[in-house]
Amino acid sequence: MSARIDLNADLGEGFGPWRMGDDAALLDIVTSANVACGFHAGDPHIMVETVLAARARGVAVGAHPGFSDLRGFGRNRILESPSRIERDVAYQIGALQACAALAGGRVTHVKAHGALANLANEDDTIAAAIARAVAAVDPSLVLVVMPGLPAERAGERAGLRLAREIYADRGYAADGTLLPRAAPGAVIHDPQAAAERVARMVGAGAVFTADGRSIPVAIDTVCVHGDGAAALTLARTVRAGLEAAGLTLQPFAGS
Repeated sequence: MSARIDLNADLGEGFGPWRMGDDAALLDIVTSANVACGFHAGDPHIMVETVLAARARGVAVGAHPGFSDLRGFGRNRILESPSRIERDVAYQIGALQACAALAGGRVTHVKAHGALANLANEDDTIAAAIARAVAAVDPSLVLVVMPGLPAERAGERAGLRLAREIYADRGYAADGTLLPRAAPGAVIHDPQAAAERVARMVGAGAVFTADGRSIPVAIDTVCVHGDGAAALTLARTVRAGLEAAGLTLQPFAGS
C-alpha cells in the first residue's frame, strides 16, 4: 500500500447566487479540488473565490471541464465532434487558469466532469480529444482518470502525467466503469460503508465491482462528491478511514 493518498472533490459547482454544497467545509477535508469552469456550473466569481479558499488551506486546484449543460448539470450526453470537445475543454482549462492567476494560485490538474467523463471512459476518440486539449494547454498538468479505461490510455499516449482515481460513493460495473446512477447499488449512501470499502480498495490496489469481482488498478486519489445531503459526513468518514489505515493525505500534484 502506498503511504500517501489524495482525497478530491468537485467544487465551485454553483452559478450566480445559487450554491451547491458546503465548499468551505469540504476544503478543510480534501487535498485536491476540481473546480467547475462555467459550462456545467461555475462562473468567474465562484472560480476566483474557490481558488482563494483552496489556496488558504493548501488544497490543490484542478479544472473540471464538462459539457455546456447548465440545466442538466453536465450529466446529459451531448453529441459533439471530438474537435469541438477538444476546443471546449481547452477553453475551460484556460478560463480557470486565468481565474487562478487572479487569485494568486495555479491549476495543477484536469478532471473531466459527468457525461463527458463517462464518454471518455467508453470512447477512445473522446478520450483522445480531452487528452490533446490538456497537453496543448499545458503538458505539465496532471490528467485525472479512471484506471484501465480509454481515458487512461489516451493520457498515456499524450505523454501526460496521470492520477488514477476511485470513487468513494459509487458502485462499479464488471468492466470497471461506474454503474449508471439509476442502477441498484450505483450510489453508496452509508458513509461508514463507503469509508470501509475505500480503505479496502486502496489497500488491495483494486476496485470491487457489483458482481463481486476485484479488478487490480493503481490508485492515486479518491473522489468524494460534494453535492449530496451527507457529503460532509461522507468526506470526513472516508478521510478518517484512510488515516486509520496508515495513509498520509496530500495532493497528488502539489498545491
